[in-house]
Amino acid sequence: MRIVFYLLAIVTANVVTAHFAPLQFGMFIVPMGTLFVGATFILRDLVQNKYGRKKTYFFILTALVLSAAVSYSLGDTLMIVAASALSFAIAETADTEIYTRLKLPMAWRVFYSGTIGGFFDSVVFVVIGLSPLGANFLPWEAVPAAIMGQIIVKTVIQMIGALILAQGLAYKERTAKLPV
Repeated sequence: MRIVFYLLAIVTANVVTAHFAPLQFGMFIVPMGTLFVGATFILRDLVQNKYGRKKTYFFILTALVLSAAVSYSLGDTLMIVAASALSFAIAETADTEIYTRLKLPMAWRVFYSGTIGGFFDSVVFVVIGLSPLGANFLPWEAVPAAIMGQIIVKTVIQMIGALILAQGLAYKERTAKLPV
């Protein structure tokens, strides 16, 4: 089920981004799919926790192809599809490698790896996909606000996910100690 939720979150992020206008919080611009992108890092960590690092890269590749196909089928330009694929590959690889190397409790690994992955995803996608360098949807003046908006939202999602995970793990540990 972890794999299904991971892939579903990625597809949902593409569909929601294509069908809903971005949110604007003051100067920050946040595509609606960003909420789901933040969750994909948490779900990817759960997949890796169960299946290991090597198999996780197969699932990342599967997700990348699925994401690109969905994005293209929803009418995104090839530049947006390419930027999305590149940012996804960089961000998911960073998340995977950081999650693997951190020697911390799982909730902290999820938080730190996802936050760094979200940072790379935001910077690469906005600069390559949305700026004048890419599809030219945003002027250069709006690029920093678009990047920061996405980073803030993805970090909040990571924080919520890590807190829920920490509570779930603590509950599981407490109930495991109860006499049967």
